[in-house]
Amino acid sequence: MKRTQLYLDEEMARTLATLGRQKSKTVSELVRESVEEKYMSGTDLDKAQLARQLAGIWRGRKDLKDIDRRLRRLRKGARLKRLGLV
Repeated sequence: MKRTQLYLDEEMARTLATLGRQKSKTVSELVRESVEEKYMSGTDLDKAQLARQLAGIWRGRKDLKDIDRRLRRLRKGARLKRLGLV
C-alpha cells in the first residue's frame, strides 16, 4: 500500500468522519472504497484503445520542431550526470 495525502474541505472531512464512526471504519478505508468503486470497478483499461486515441496528439505543434535533437541532448546530459562524468 502506498501512503498519500489528501486535502478535503471541512464538509467532506466532517462527513467522512461521521460515516467512519457509523460504519466503524477509518477515513482512509472509506476513501479507498470510494476510489475503488468509482474508478476501478468493472472498467478494464484498454491500453490499445488509449494509445490509438493519443496517437498524434502533438502533431502539428510548431514549438516542437527540434524535439528529437533536444531530447537527445537532455538524455545525454542526464546519462553523463548519472555516470558521474559531469
